Amino acid sequence: MTVPVLELSDAKIDYDISGDDGPLVVQLHGLTSCRERDARLGLDHGRALRDHRVLRYDARGHGRSTGSLEAASYRWSRLADDLLALLDHVAPGETVHGVGQSMGCGTLLHAAVRDQSRFASLTLVSPPTAWDTRRAQAKNYLASAELVERAGIEAFIAQGHRNVTPPALADVPDTRPAVAEGLLPTVLRGAAEADLPNPASLAGIAAPTLILAWIADPAHPMTTAQALNALIRGSRLVVAQTPYGIMAWPGLFAEHVATHDAAVLQAPQQETPQSVAGYLR
Repeated sequence: MTVPVLELSDAKIDYDISGDDGPLVVQLHGLTSCRERDARLGLDHGRALRDHRVLRYDARGHGRSTGSLEAASYRWSRLADDLLALLDHVAPGETVHGVGQSMGCGTLLHAAVRDQSRFASLTLVSPPTAWDTRRAQAKNYLASAELVERAGIEAFIAQGHRNVTPPALADVPDTRPAVAEGLLPTVLRGAAEADLPNPASLAGIAAPTLILAWIADPAHPMTTAQALNALIRGSRLVVAQTPYGIMAWPGLFAEHVATHDAAVLQAPQQETPQSVAGYLR
């Protein structure tokens, strides 16, 4: 059996497609995860879809995909290059639905800003730190990279166990990072260099957008979810406070996708809302 892989100049992107027909949905995972790990964590948001094709892939350096030792190649803007290249490879010219978790959310937003006509809808799951809050998180990633180099991946895992678990993730199973130990410091340094697109660019997104967030998580603060909700016109924000809230997400996502299956995105010119100024620092 041949495993589908997209060969780029500096990475090989491992992917799979489930479903035989229907509109295409692309699903993106978070930092240090992969599509298989997300499934174990209950974060396979496309599992409730019917009559769709679902494209799942491992971001460069994660899971079964390879990556380089260049930290900049793991910025979200560069990961968006991979996403758009994969869509050109799998579904050239096709409008798709996108759902991205954390790092995948950042990747998806960079891709949507760059090529709005590509996306019939967006679903942004647990939006990460951004802009002002990104600086402190970047320091955490740099410190973690040094920890892995100094003490190994087990020390990194132990550090993660000491972090406070958000209430919505109280029941998730224990898993290991889906990044090789030798590559993990580079991936973390790339994450430290990453940020969301500037707010003015995000305010121009016209794709119907669903935002799914959870509470009490400094790495995925409500401030980012609320800012995106204010910036992206017509977006809907749903907040999970317990594991039961997350259990509802696949159904909400499937409903969002089905509602906008017939959409053909035309990205009209829009005036920048006054509220954008509040996020530019």
